[in-house]
Amino acid sequence: MANIRSAIKRARQAEKRRLRNRSVKSLMRTRARRFYEALESGGDAAEALRKAISAIDKALKKGVIHKNTAARRKSRLMKALARAEASE
Repeated sequence: MANIRSAIKRARQAEKRRLRNRSVKSLMRTRARRFYEALESGGDAAEALRKAISAIDKALKKGVIHKNTAARRKSRLMKALARAEASE
């Protein structure tokens, strides 16, 4: 544990941010997983895609992920939907 007061405060702040970031990332991954499940089961994939992209954008806005990471993830989701629609 840190001894200096500013370092103690920084450790507290870092822990709060870590927990917040973890929940945002978890939601983002869950929405992406639900999209892929909807794609396989024939559910409402378009709605699931919209929710997944929304979660990615929120993570980006909060600074949890890099903008290129967000773009890559969204691109892969949309590509998967296009591939599934083309195969139908």
